[in-house]
Amino acid sequence: MKRPAIAPPYQPTPREQDNRKQLLRHDALNGVPEVWAEVSQRFGQITALIDPHAQPVVSLTYSQLSQQIGQFAAGLQALQAHAEPWESEDLPPRVALFADDSPRWLIADQGSMMAGTADVVRSSQADRDELLFILEDSGARTLIVENVATLKKLQAGLANLPLKQIILLSDEASEAIAGVPVANFSQVMDLGRDRSPEPIQWRKDVLATLIYTSGTTGKPKGVMLTHGNLLHQITTLGVVVQPKPGDRVLTLLPTWHSFGRVGEYFLLAQGCTQIYTSIRHVKADFRKHKPQFMVGVPRLWESIYEGVQKQFREQPESRQKLINTLLDFSRQYVEAKRVAQGLLLSAEQPGGLAKAIASLKAAALWPLHQLGERLVYRKVREATGGELTCVISGGGSLAMHLEMFFEIVGVDVLVGYGLTETSPVLSARRSWHNLRGSSGRPIPGTALKIVDPETRQPLAFGDRGLVLAQGPQIMGGYFRNPTATAKAIDPEGWFDTGDLGWMTPNYDLVLTGRAKDTIVLTNGENIEPQPIEDACLRSAYIDQIMLVGQDQKSLGALIVPNLEALQQWAAGAGITSSPDASPDLQHPKVQELIRQELNREVRDRPGYRPDDRIGPFRLMAEPFSVENGMMTQTLKIRRPVVMERYQGMIDEMFS
Repeated sequence: MKRPAIAPPYQPTPREQDNRKQLLRHDALNGVPEVWAEVSQRFGQITALIDPHAQPVVSLTYSQLSQQIGQFAAGLQALQAHAEPWESEDLPPRVALFADDSPRWLIADQGSMMAGTADVVRSSQADRDELLFILEDSGARTLIVENVATLKKLQAGLANLPLKQIILLSDEASEAIAGVPVANFSQVMDLGRDRSPEPIQWRKDVLATLIYTSGTTGKPKGVMLTHGNLLHQITTLGVVVQPKPGDRVLTLLPTWHSFGRVGEYFLLAQGCTQIYTSIRHVKADFRKHKPQFMVGVPRLWESIYEGVQKQFREQPESRQKLINTLLDFSRQYVEAKRVAQGLLLSAEQPGGLAKAIASLKAAALWPLHQLGERLVYRKVREATGGELTCVISGGGSLAMHLEMFFEIVGVDVLVGYGLTETSPVLSARRSWHNLRGSSGRPIPGTALKIVDPETRQPLAFGDRGLVLAQGPQIMGGYFRNPTATAKAIDPEGWFDTGDLGWMTPNYDLVLTGRAKDTIVLTNGENIEPQPIEDACLRSAYIDQIMLVGQDQKSLGALIVPNLEALQQWAAGAGITSSPDASPDLQHPKVQELIRQELNREVRDRPGYRPDDRIGPFRLMAEPFSVENGMMTQTLKIRRPVVMERYQGMIDEMFS
């Protein structure tokens, strides 16, 4: 009889305890703001934050950061921004913070908490109606915004809200809005300059922040994260990575999002130097600042991979052949090494004889892999500064071709898994047990189990089902939405992640898709689109893809091609008038090329089934993006939004 796939609350192994190097003890802290006094004492003169693209450049040591957080808190208290009564013993007044990455964001975030409030965070770039909904739903009486432009965007909707104070994170001047006084950042800091913030008695069960899920349908829900939720992450992620004080971290993720935010908290708690960057500057900042760590989403690693592939394609034909030959030898070496180490994405691991044979094969291929290191892979790493120790990837699955590529070139990718409702990390891979394709083992204190989606009965190791989670990082609930809370968290405290997956006997979690993303064909087959989409993205000619086909005979696809690669191919195929001409996406040869790419990548995918084959497809010049509303801020495709926009095209495709 198979054992049920239930991972009990995870306890760190002796090796993890030795490698943890934690500087803060969870049981010694009750509130997130307590972190800053301790790190200031430990790392005082180490640089904490650098914003190289601010005018002028901003650089703060840990002592300066801690001092400015306290100063902002005292300024808020002087403005009486915290003076609203608590609604209950665990629900303090709320302060809305609508702004984007900067040192001032962190100062305002932690200054608000230090002043005795909970902050409600969202990007200043979010839709106006969404921001106004969040402001009203959260009951915030103080509004902190990025700048005057953000305030003007919201101005018409503020008149009927019970605001008492507005604060600009810029130093711009503004008159009162709808009778509500407006102060800028410098004025708040001046108010707090000669004051110490009034001490707050924090408790772990008190609300620290509200993060509204961007969602793909319906109204966003306010996720209630407590001080205990966030402290659990800050004090336990050391089992995954062990940075040293002064290590440089390049920061691209939005810090108002749970993944970017907790990553920032944790790395600063370890004494790292955090450098803010953006999509526009990231390539140059890699070379200039030479980071040791980076936290990002799969789309970032895809863009790095695509950039490297573009450079490969621009090489002379003889050089391209050499590179591809070396990559093939290295792929064989990596595959043999995985077998030898017993790190295969399978419920059944290889036996002793298979491991011994694989070890011999890896040893034979090692010299050729080292040749690739000297001639190719070292130069690839130089594009990231040459000192990158590891990258932490979350916010979605990482396609296997990316896993293979980064392992070949010597960049350690540690994939983690979680949701906003779980603060966010539930599981993560470790460098000494990096099972490619998995989401790793639970982090300390976290229990996971796989259950049948219908009966909720536990399933066996290796069987696919719904992922449930339990632990100190599970949210306090959805704000003022007990119905949604009860639907998400059962009476025993198990949180329904909405994700499908299976678990190895070593408690490695392997995700296979979202339960709500499942496509059901007319033959009754259930298809998880994400793994097939990841496989198709291996093609140099496919930049983005979304599968469709609910209640159809076969899968279909909406595809955004890589226009640059397609243009180069089309010029060589003689179907454009000049090398600079955009390729005709409807040209029969272009359509045939994409069909061949889809067929090959889907067929070569591990676990391929005939129903995985993609039937009709359409090529689109407009990419899915945050700006056009078809991607979330964390670069996930908003499937219902895309479906609604292209419903006519989809209907025609299957007609």
